[in-house]
Formats: sequence, structure tokens, C-alpha cells
Amino acid sequence: MAHRGRLNVLANTLGKTYEQIFTEFEGTSVPDQSFGDGDVKYHLGFSSIVKMENKEVYLKLVPNPSHLEAVNPVLEGFTRAKIDLLYNDYSKILPITIHGDAAAAGQGVVYETVQMSQLPGYKTGGTIHFVINNQIGFTTDFDDARSSTYSTASAALVQAPVFHVNGDDPEAVVFASELATEYRQKFHTDVYIDMVCYRRHGHNEGDDPKFTQPKMYEFIANHPDPREIFVKKLLERGDIDAALAQELEKNFWNMLQERLDMLKEKPLPYTYQEPEMSWKKLSRTNNAAELESFFDTGIPRKEIDKITAHLMTTPKTFTVMSKINRLQKSKKELLENGLLDWGFAELLAFGSIINEGHHVRMSGQDVKRGTFSHRHAVFFDEKTNEPYNRLDGLNDKGKLLIFNSLLSEFAVLGFEYGYSLASPDNLVIWEAQFGDFYNGAQTIVDQFIAAGESKWQRMSGLVMLLPHGMEGQGPEHSSARLERFLMMGADFNIIVANVTTPANYFHLLRRQLALPFRKPVIHMSPKSLLRHPKCVSKISEFESKNGFQMLIEDPMAKKAERLLFCSGKVYYDLEEYREKHNIENTAIVRVEQLFPLPEKKMREIMKKHKGAEVFWVQEESANMGAWNYMLNYFRKDPMEVISRKASASPATGFKKVHDAQQEDLMKRAFGVAG
Repeated sequence: MAHRGRLNVLANTLGKTYEQIFTEFEGTSVPDQSFGDGDVKYHLGFSSIVKMENKEVYLKLVPNPSHLEAVNPVLEGFTRAKIDLLYNDYSKILPITIHGDAAAAGQGVVYETVQMSQLPGYKTGGTIHFVINNQIGFTTDFDDARSSTYSTASAALVQAPVFHVNGDDPEAVVFASELATEYRQKFHTDVYIDMVCYRRHGHNEGDDPKFTQPKMYEFIANHPDPREIFVKKLLERGDIDAALAQELEKNFWNMLQERLDMLKEKPLPYTYQEPEMSWKKLSRTNNAAELESFFDTGIPRKEIDKITAHLMTTPKTFTVMSKINRLQKSKKELLENGLLDWGFAELLAFGSIINEGHHVRMSGQDVKRGTFSHRHAVFFDEKTNEPYNRLDGLNDKGKLLIFNSLLSEFAVLGFEYGYSLASPDNLVIWEAQFGDFYNGAQTIVDQFIAAGESKWQRMSGLVMLLPHGMEGQGPEHSSARLERFLMMGADFNIIVANVTTPANYFHLLRRQLALPFRKPVIHMSPKSLLRHPKCVSKISEFESKNGFQMLIEDPMAKKAERLLFCSGKVYYDLEEYREKHNIENTAIVRVEQLFPLPEKKMREIMKKHKGAEVFWVQEESANMGAWNYMLNYFRKDPMEVISRKASASPATGFKKVHDAQQEDLMKRAFGVAG
């Protein structure tokens, strides 16, 4: 919801006590900050159970940053998770978004969220949009804030009804609210209430609105407030007498003053609200060392065989495309050789999680087949176009819930983050079409994913898959901006990985639910490695007594003269060059998890190869990638960087230039002159 009116809603709707509210405003107590930095009072969420007509209603206000409308898709994702996992009924849960008029008209995420409201993967049975139409945005008049006639123009996207109502008439507002609620419950679509009103004071406590709207605020100063208008109306109708009205107001102000005075004498301790029941069995930590414990995420060979056999079969009535038949044939050959590639390893991870009774929810652009046609989680009948989810029927407990998303990053990533907040026992994944495209959802990353636990004490196990790698595809199809995520990493708030083997990817996914806590994972997913002949793993690596490797040593190298640390796809480029040129004096070590960094293990390897020249090799430009992050740890060590030159753009737009850069990178990595 918007900031304006938030205290009113907290106190009078959700039942937050005046003592709690005054405590936050007085600032007399500060919470334990060992698990985060907290947030300002207007951003905090709240939950309560209220009794209405002998029924209990669970109310939740979702925490949100000052980028207010960014929370809209988060709320919808949270709601959808509750529908999928708890209610299976739209009528038992109702999302409400309270907008300001300027934000409702101006913020693109409002439109993205409404656009997704009727889609199968994102439907929540209709949202009530309540617009507090103050006819101003900070200091901007409405005729400078929108081209549309009304601030509720987004309603036209889905033909949602809009009830315009005068904020000076509380009974009319109540009637419009009841009508909107009945409409939503009957038709399960969005509905809008446009409460036309005004803002009596400035944007905040210290702002003088007369600086920019002198005439308007002269009028407002002389206009009776809604309470005065309503009291006058009740008096004229004979519903109350004047003495009672005055007494009620006096008593209320006295009560507020008493509560405030009491707190000044004896401040309450600051407390965060308890998490929901489903989160209570999990622990919380900001100690990255806990990640270094071994988590056995392998599965029995019998289960591997069962899942792979299931993936290799289709219903007898299903007409498989010829290309899919060829694909299945190549997978069969891999299996017969005791190997799995990237796409198959991923589906095996999903299947194993489903077998344990959990759901896997995945969404993003083209995720059913995968942008690079590597996943094919869903086959389509060549004759009927009917879909077949390849993990359907594996068991009755868990499901693969996979949805091709609308062409949105901001709203869809926000939705999946919200879904993860309500489903700690399920794996929730968002995949970008290309890793670079996540920048359209930067607000969700900065203000929710990276900082949500620190600000609001709310964990998330969301996985972001961001295709990444310099392959001559140009500036917008190369870099998922690894450096940004590494810059945001602190206090063990996220996990950043750049995995090189199908087995390690399998264990990374399974580790998400094996951990006793939840952290968002940002994974620099591959592109060319999806079909790279060497990017395969032995089936034995997926079996029990195996787990995620934060770092993979070079099994070929003994004591080396040259030690190369790298991460991700560039390893295969280095390995190919080393093999092609019969280089034997160089060890290549893969850092599979960049944050938290396995620094101790890296130093052990450096000690093992004492005397060797040490380099960090990256395919990104020197001012991008992981190098500046590595300097934080190894600034005093003899580690140097081998990379592309610093540049403003992530990559060249010319394949020929890319190839020349790549050749130069390999030569410098191995100390080859020329």
C-alpha cells in the first residue's frame, strides 16, 4: 500500500496497537541488528487475525520499499502461492493494492501486474485496486502527471470496472468497497475504486505544500475534513447528538496522549513480528561458514533410473515431433554411456525434488522449452498442439509448475519473489531469456531480493537463472552483470554461483531445500555449455554421498608453475586451449560459488602450488566480472588479472573482434608470447 493512510490501516484494520506505532515513531528503542539493519516505519509489514461476524480473518500487510508499486507483483505472487498450496480456491483469499493516483498512472509495473492478472501462471482471482486519489503526486499536479483522463487507466487493460467515489462521503466509500468486493468474489477479476479526495498536508511532516500549490491549499485549508462533514450529516439525520460527537473525539485524543505519555516514561522494547508457521521450522543466519558444511544432496541410483526412464517416455496417444524424437535418441545415447547433460540434469533435479513431495515452480520467457531449446520440460503434440509436462505423473505429492511468462521482467521476477515468500518448502525459479534482461527488474533485485532479509527479516529461497557468457552475441546477450550481484553481496544475504558441470548444477538446486535456512541464489547460467560435448557429468556424480562443490580443483595438475582461477564457461575455453597446445605446467581451478567465496580453499590451493604465478582469468572486461570483487580478498596477494580491456559496453558487437579478443585472452592466460 501507499504510505499515506498506512498508520490508519495498521491501527484500525490490522489492529496494530498505538503503543507499537508510537514506539516506532519515538525511536526510543532499536532492535537487535545482528540479523539486519531494519527499515523505516512506513515500510514495515504486519500480520494479524481479526474476528468478524464470528469468523476469523487473517490479514497481512506486505512490507515494501519507497518504490511503492514494486510490491504489487510481490503481493500477487504471495497470494498465488497461498492459492496453490493452501486454499485451491480464489474466494478464500483476496489481494488488495492501495495506490496513490500519481503512482497508479505513472508506474509501468502497475500495467505489467494488471496484464498478468488473467494469465494461467499468475492469476489470483482478481485484485481490488483502491486508489487514494489525492490529485497530486508529491508536488506535481495531475495534469502534469498523466495523459489519461483518469488515474485508473490501467483498468482498461482487462476491462475491469472502476467505481469513482467522493472521499468526503464515507458511506459512499463503504458502499463502493462492498460492491467491489462482491464483484470480485463473483467474477474473480480485477476491480478498481477511485476515491477522489485530497491531501490536507504536504508530502511529509516537514513539507509545505503551498510552495507549489498555493491556490489549492488555500481552498483545502478552508474545507471541512471528512470527520466534520460526516458528523454534520449524522447530526442532521438525528443519528447522534452533538455532545456525544464532541465527547467521542475528546476521549479519543485523550487516549492517544495517555498512550504516548506512558511510552515516554517506560518505552516498549522493539520487536520484529514472528514469521509465519511455515518458516518457523527454519533457522536464520548471516554466518556464511554454515554453508561450508557438507550437504548430501545426491539420490539413490534406483531413483535416478526411475526419473530418467519417466523422462524418456511419452503417453501412447501423444504424437511426438520428429525433432524431439532425435533429441530423445541423443539423450538415450548419453544415458547408455552413463552420462547426463545440462538439461537432463536439471530435469533430474526437478524430478527428485518432486519425489520428495515438494513443488517446483518455474517461470520466465520461453522456459517450457528453454530459450536455447535445451530444457523441453514440456512437449507439444505435433497434431493437436496439446502440452505434455514430462514430470507429470511422477508421483501424487509434488508437481512441476512451469509457465512461459508474459514479456516482462519487473513484474514476473517480483511475482516469483512473492511466491517464494509464501512457500519455503518448494523450489521457486525465475529464468531470464538472457541474463542481461534482468536489468529491467533491477528494483526487485535491489530492494527485495538483496535486502529483504536485512530490512524486514523475511527469507527467500528464490533461484534466478541468468544466461551469461561472452560468445560473440553482442552487448545485450553476453553479460548478466555478475559484478553487480557481487557488489550487493554482504552479511550472507545471497548466493552467487557460476557452475560448470551438470552434476554441480543438480546439487546447487537440491541444496536450496536441503539447507536449514533460505537464501536467494543468483546463477550465471550457461548458453554454449548446454550442448558442449565436454559439459556432461557421470551418473555416479548424482548419486548419494555427493553434494555441491563450491570449488573444483584441477584433477590433472600436480605442482604447477602457473595457477589460473576462473569461474563458469571460460573454464572450457581454457581447458580446450591447454589440451590443444599440450600445456602441462598450468593448473586451472574453477570457483563454482563466488559469493560467499570459498577463500580458505582458494588459499589452500595457492599454498599447494607455492611459487606459481597466480592469475584470475575472466572473459569479461577488467572493470566488470568478478575481478574487482576478488581484489577485496587478494589485494595483498600476488594475484593478477587476465581479462578483456576495461570497456563501457559489456561486449563487442562484432564476431570477428570477439574471436580475436578470445584468442588473445587464451594466449595471455597461458603466458604465450605474440
